[in-house]
Amino acid sequence: MSQIKFKIVDYRDYSADIQTVRRSVFHLEQGVDPTLDFDGKDETADHILAYVENQPVGTVRVRYLDHQTAKIERLAVLSDFRGQGIGKTLMEESLEVAAQNQVKRVIIHAQDYVKSLYLNLGFLPEGELFEEAGIAHLKMIKLLKSL
Repeated sequence: MSQIKFKIVDYRDYSADIQTVRRSVFHLEQGVDPTLDFDGKDETADHILAYVENQPVGTVRVRYLDHQTAKIERLAVLSDFRGQGIGKTLMEESLEVAAQNQVKRVIIHAQDYVKSLYLNLGFLPEGELFEEAGIAHLKMIKLLKSL
């Protein structure tokens, strides 16, 4: 197996790599409308990319709702690279980025079929299932410890 590298990036410099992964996963696989995915909020978020042999294979963004709260969104891993822990590591890196920014609370809208990933990372469900972009989601929250 090739080595996986994770990199915190600026959207303006890495938008092509981020978009490549998200288009493949969200638009082509899941049928999400591109206008819902590319919502104009990428430029103000922190992004993390996963690479295998210099090819982008996974991405996630951390968006700050206020000084206390971050929302981790747009977690996507190309289908050929799933099952290798890339999504979990992207989430762990995202939580670290949020913690470094003194965030106390992290929110996610987890796709229902992968909620166990988030439960294993310490997220707790809040509320009932809801539909977002035609896909069942569950709001989940994790409180972070102060550094």
